[in-house]
Amino acid sequence: MAHDTAQQQPAAPAAPARMLLPLVLPALVVGVLASLLFLGVSEAATALQHVLWENLPDALGVGRYSVLWMLVMLTATGVAVGLVVWKVPGHAGPDPATLGLQASPMPPVVLPGLLLATALMLAGGPSLGPENPIIAVNVGLVYWLGKRFIPRMPDGIWIALAEAATIGALFGTPVAAALVISEALVGRQVRGLLWDNVFAPLVAAGAGAMTATLVAHPTLDLGLPPLSGHPGWGDLLAALVVASLAAVLGMCAVYAFPYVHSVFKRLRHPMVALPVGGLVLGLLGALGGSLTLFKGLDQIAELAKHPDGWSAGEFMKMAVVKLAALLVSASCGFRGGRIFPAVFVGGAFGLCAHALVSGVDPAIGVSAGVLGMLLAVTRHGWLSLFTAAVLVASPTIIALLCLASLPAWLLVTGRPQMRLRDDGTQIR
Repeated sequence: MAHDTAQQQPAAPAAPARMLLPLVLPALVVGVLASLLFLGVSEAATALQHVLWENLPDALGVGRYSVLWMLVMLTATGVAVGLVVWKVPGHAGPDPATLGLQASPMPPVVLPGLLLATALMLAGGPSLGPENPIIAVNVGLVYWLGKRFIPRMPDGIWIALAEAATIGALFGTPVAAALVISEALVGRQVRGLLWDNVFAPLVAAGAGAMTATLVAHPTLDLGLPPLSGHPGWGDLLAALVVASLAAVLGMCAVYAFPYVHSVFKRLRHPMVALPVGGLVLGLLGALGGSLTLFKGLDQIAELAKHPDGWSAGEFMKMAVVKLAALLVSASCGFRGGRIFPAVFVGGAFGLCAHALVSGVDPAIGVSAGVLGMLLAVTRHGWLSLFTAAVLVASPTIIALLCLASLPAWLLVTGRPQMRLRDDGTQIR
């Protein structure tokens, strides 16, 4: 009976090539432009970071990452971003606690302030990445330009192209964009064949990734020694335990998110909430050290170079401090995303597991820790699995991560997310 029913269901209609080919050129253009905007903001933020954290303290005779300088710089970053949110037209967009990887088009007047607030945040040291605001800016810009020059194109196409192009540039590969888009299409129950729906976004993601690769040569590989030989039962047990415990740790921050956000919301004015948040981040930086500052990708690479360079307690302290810094940064109003700081937290947690139990391979500890943490913080299963896998560049570890994702997903699915609605309630 079930077999007969399945046979009676009509197959999804396939799009003819003549419908897909006109999308190629707009997708290529969007991919290149979105990638260049991301790279431009990143380069500007990096240059400003060198000035603020190297040239300026050297000129003043202050230690680059001394406690005093961390307190001064992070508080000053809060003041600078607060001024942008307060005075610049558009107020740097909506509350960042309400934003995710999927973005709705914002009015063009909002975009310059959002870009400025993002660059200042990246340079100043708060624990957030560029993904959410850069995606939002690219979506708003592409949507505005697309509707102006090719008005006959559906609105949703421009949004999908901009999102895919930016994700491709951020991760240096179109695979990440394809996985995120596939999840979104399933949630929206879009009709038609999957590859017809992802065709144009995949072109945009490929163009974005290639542009980023040719210009900046990005890589997510941490340089950890690959898992030697075939994984054994002990490796599987380690992956299952580390991923699950990392997911539990991440959920602690998820559950605390609305409460910390409400504390900063009571401060009402961005020129109060953001400087106070910056001061708290400075205190956390003083506790956890300079490696717990910034978005976290360069810093976890530094930890991965010396997997035995710190004790289990030190790795755990950095993981907890970074998670607290992520929580504060996302709650007080800094514009940024949560993926890359979560990668640091998961990686440090995995190295803690390696330091505690020498039988836990560093590659397994880091990848499983990142997997569990990203599942808790983002709820993007494919993106979490992909990121965890590419960090260690070990093909034999993929099967372990697929299995480790299952108990970790059971721990996080159906529970509150690290994202709020406009009224401050938590999304499930």
